[in-house]
Amino acid sequence: MTTIVDKLKIAEYIKQYIPYLSVKEIKKIIEIPPKEINFTYAFPVFKLAKHEKRAPIQIAQDLIKKISKPNFLEKIEAEGPYINFKVNPNIVLKNIYNLKEDYGRIREIEKQENRKTIVIEYPSPNTNKPLHLGHIRNMLIGSSTANLLKYKGQKVFQVNLNNDRGIHICKSMLAYKKLGDHKKPDKKPDHFVGDFYVKYNQLEQKDESIIEEAKELLKKWEEKDPEIRALWKKMNNWAFQGFEETYEKFEIEFDKQYFESDYYWKGKKLILEGLEKGIFEETEDGAIIAPLSEQYNLPDKVLLRRDGTSIYITQDIYLAMLKKKDFQYDISIYVVGNEQDLYFKQLFKVLEMLGYEEEKYHLSYGMISLPEGKMKSREGNVVDADDLVEEIIDLAYEEVDKRYSKLSEAEKKERAKIIGMAALRFFILKISPKTDFVFNPKESISFEGETGPYVQYVYARIESIINKSQQKLTDNIDPSLYQHENEQALIKELNYFPEIVNQAAEEYDIHLIPQYLLNLCQIFNSFYTTCPVIQKHKELERARLFLIKCVQLVIKKGLNLMDIQVLKEM
Repeated sequence: MTTIVDKLKIAEYIKQYIPYLSVKEIKKIIEIPPKEINFTYAFPVFKLAKHEKRAPIQIAQDLIKKISKPNFLEKIEAEGPYINFKVNPNIVLKNIYNLKEDYGRIREIEKQENRKTIVIEYPSPNTNKPLHLGHIRNMLIGSSTANLLKYKGQKVFQVNLNNDRGIHICKSMLAYKKLGDHKKPDKKPDHFVGDFYVKYNQLEQKDESIIEEAKELLKKWEEKDPEIRALWKKMNNWAFQGFEETYEKFEIEFDKQYFESDYYWKGKKLILEGLEKGIFEETEDGAIIAPLSEQYNLPDKVLLRRDGTSIYITQDIYLAMLKKKDFQYDISIYVVGNEQDLYFKQLFKVLEMLGYEEEKYHLSYGMISLPEGKMKSREGNVVDADDLVEEIIDLAYEEVDKRYSKLSEAEKKERAKIIGMAALRFFILKISPKTDFVFNPKESISFEGETGPYVQYVYARIESIINKSQQKLTDNIDPSLYQHENEQALIKELNYFPEIVNQAAEEYDIHLIPQYLLNLCQIFNSFYTTCPVIQKHKELERARLFLIKCVQLVIKKGLNLMDIQVLKEM
């Protein structure tokens, strides 16, 4: 039997003593007290003063006399204008130990709610070049958010839109026609295709008129010229093969892949129907627009050019309809950089105008860059994803070779891969998605500081302590033995994990998970230096073993949500 104790549980319990506020209002008021306060939750009564017309301290004193202590709380106290609640440590630890990886979704286990169907679209690459550093951030945010939502019980579909047509694709094709000499890839195939995009740019620098040849190629493609279509298909297939290899490195699988070339013209019908219904308007020069300025305070958006040709939003409108047909989603999430913030506000309003009322969310993220001079770029300002993965695993190998020279070569390589990918994933995901930042490969691989390897190391250290102890791991312990402030701080932090998971899922903000893990590891290290686990007092040793096992279980689940593996030895 599990009993979840969180802000909602506290709010539900004290509602009987505050009848004029709803559970939702009470929950909103409840706070997490500072670390030095040895209570799990605090309820400031300032907001009750307006209703009761009395001083907050007096209200708190009167309330504490009325509130009886339930079994799930160890202590309730009034301090000034606050009522403080301390959760029963035995409940927290037994919840973790019994539920193990399900602890973070304890509320879903306690109360099954309706599952929502969610479609999450990422990383939407262009097929004229390899995936790059920006795509890494996109993929990590997209796949980890999908993991999180699945963990919380939602039905999640991951889809990818391949931008496989257009002038940028024709530029690579033109360079291949001129310089490729019917060659086949002699390297990773998407890199091979990308080389010709670079070569096109070099040709254009010498002769700007070459763009006219690229436009002519696009025209022939649109006319379905057999020779041009055959070349397009061949080069796109090379790009797709390369993409799949990169997705595999990041353990990403899509439920469906969409291709712009399959439907780019189909949104036109939806726009014309909207015009007939009076939803959209025609300008004097013949373009069709969505009038957004008056009602939504957004710039009006062109949907069809005056010559009747579609633009990108036309295609996205059709794709939204297609995804709805394919998945009957309740929520559609788009993982796209913040330079498209305005565009998505416009797209979502246009979809609402057309009757697509389902929840839509732009999971926006900022720019990621590398320290100057750290890696050579293929185009001067872009770093390929594959090159960065190779670089980070090489750095991890250097650390592994230095620390664990006795391991076999195969073990060193496997461990370097696990640590390297942990470094990459964690360092990127610990930053709020909306923030621009510089990714430093060497800093990310450190076993100290705010890194993935550091969290993995804490997990491995706990494993080592458990293995060294002669005591049997059991949940049959005396919680009153946890007298040290660092023991209590650790239990307090463990209690918050389900709430952090819930907040991260509700706000589509995966960075809350690594930030929580860093905080947990910091508290564990304070505990580790002041509270020896292996000792003469065997009952206390068993209690502390049980406590650190619970820490280990939470670390593992937190890392797994980001597709980071743990190591039992580091």
